[in-house]
Amino acid sequence: MTHKDIVNKLHCSPRTVRYALRKLKENKLLIEKMNMQDMRQIIYQYRMVPLQETRMADN
Repeated sequence: MTHKDIVNKLHCSPRTVRYALRKLKENKLLIEKMNMQDMRQIIYQYRMVPLQETRMADN
């Protein structure tokens, strides 16, 4: 989804969505891809944390 798609779907302010996306990126839970139809936009995709990384974080 693009930033605009997320804002429209969640009915949140763009600033709130930017903050949430930044936090997800910091925790490596988000994948950013370029939109091939419009190179000015970024598509965000949720990344599942591998089980091995989850166990390492618990230690």
